[in-house]
Amino acid sequence: MNRGNLLYEGKAKRVYQTDREDQVWVEYKDDATAFNGEKKAVIDRKGEWNNRISAVFFHYLKERGVANHFIRLLSSREQLVKHVSIIPLEVVVRNRAAGTLVKRLGLEAGQVFPQPVVEFYYKDDALGDPLINEDHIRLLNLATPERVEEMKQTALTVNQLLTELLEQHQITLVDFKLEFGVDASGQLLLADEISPDTCRFWDSRTGKVMDKDRFRRDLGDVEEAYQEIWNRLGGEAHV
Repeated sequence: MNRGNLLYEGKAKRVYQTDREDQVWVEYKDDATAFNGEKKAVIDRKGEWNNRISAVFFHYLKERGVANHFIRLLSSREQLVKHVSIIPLEVVVRNRAAGTLVKRLGLEAGQVFPQPVVEFYYKDDALGDPLINEDHIRLLNLATPERVEEMKQTALTVNQLLTELLEQHQITLVDFKLEFGVDASGQLLLADEISPDTCRFWDSRTGKVMDKDRFRRDLGDVEEAYQEIWNRLGGEAHV
């Protein structure tokens, strides 16, 4: 498998062509951004940890019936995935009050919800990725109601499976963002990444933040927190 021309470069990843039209080569970057790109930095080895952690999660989910784009790791910061057309929606699942939800609804930070809260955000950098509802999705023709329901149910399944896994390692899954794509056959696949960049992880015993909020909130030790997630998930046992 050879890496070809650059297809796309985002805030956290580069995507390249390969010898096959149905597969792409993803390289994870050390760049960190927050607040719609207003805050930027380079964090040593962030790309490596996100690549490896995402691979663990995708493999775990695929073994339990959640179809996703992951094929295999290529290196410490690169992976081979199926080529999909990304649906311009972010699906966010929240188990506790944190981040913007606290301010938006006046909730107490850390409040545990009786059941997960699912939100949809429109992937549009110019608009700041606004929160939207299912009527907005229909109006903008982003996805059919059936596809939206499939994404929602898959996200809830992912929440259950990841919560069960992380609890074994004394990690609380506070909330997370998922993206989905459609392959050439029309199948919906979980895509993008699942990492400390896209999830909120708290130490179940101490409440310590172990995710991108350490960068957003200037808490320090960002790379160490990402590595700690990798270590708790089994670290080198997955290589």
